Amino acid sequence: MTISIESVVASIPDWRGSHIQIQPVPGGLTNANYLAEVNSIPHFVRVPGAKTELLAIDRQNEYYNSKAAAEAGVSPKVLYHLPANDVMVFEFIHGITMSNERFQAPGMPARIAQSLKLLHAGPRFLTDFNMFRLTEFYLMICEQQDVTIPPRYPERMKAVQKIEAALLAHPLPSVPCHNDLLAENYIDDGNKLWLVDFEYSGNNDPCFELGNTCQELKYDERRIQELCAAYFGEATPARLARMKLYMIMSDVGWALWAAIQAKISKIDYDFWGWATERWDRAEAKMDSPEFPGWLEAVSRSQA
Repeated sequence: MTISIESVVASIPDWRGSHIQIQPVPGGLTNANYLAEVNSIPHFVRVPGAKTELLAIDRQNEYYNSKAAAEAGVSPKVLYHLPANDVMVFEFIHGITMSNERFQAPGMPARIAQSLKLLHAGPRFLTDFNMFRLTEFYLMICEQQDVTIPPRYPERMKAVQKIEAALLAHPLPSVPCHNDLLAENYIDDGNKLWLVDFEYSGNNDPCFELGNTCQELKYDERRIQELCAAYFGEATPARLARMKLYMIMSDVGWALWAAIQAKISKIDYDFWGWATERWDRAEAKMDSPEFPGWLEAVSRSQA
């Protein structure tokens, strides 16, 4: 059962006797979020949603990694942690919650790369993240919970196996990654792009991070190349191909996430529409004439 925001406030000794104003923060797809002004000082409160274990969210991992990301200087500090209910209270970042439209502005890929390099150079995360294994877990949950999955999903697993084999031919050293960088998980304070919501964070191939955020932001070829060059110093064919294979895997895995959410979530959101949109995009890339070339470039060349 999800804890109420009133219970959260009552559970923090430092806040007792304070003047507190609470208002919900809209937009969360998994959790309930609140702005708590305590004696006029703003705090961000994250209350986890129900049944998130079905989405493979490890709250201990999230807490550990949130602290590590704050230490790296790219995420707000964790001010309070209520482990009994997995509630976290963060320092409030004054800035603009980003959108796909805002990320089309000139220079944004370079700013993204700057923040990602800070995170990736920071302390190691508690556990690793692997989208191939997560996809297998989600398929198991779909079977157990009788979740409808996108059409032709099982038949596409042969292509997914080819993607994994290509990426494993010359693996890159893993770094602490966010792994779920849709636009709304960036906050722009005018100087830095802050990263929030580390539910799926873990040590991973940096090209997954780059490919995932390109996919979430719906970046075109020019911006994909710009982000790759800003991060690595050069956008080589092998690096770009690696990012594009991970762009496919981002949609392959998160399409199942959305399908599960369509069954279990009480949030008013078209999760099934999101699942089919992602799956259609993944299939289109796997059927594209460029796909064999991406596999070959990654298999034969070190990034």
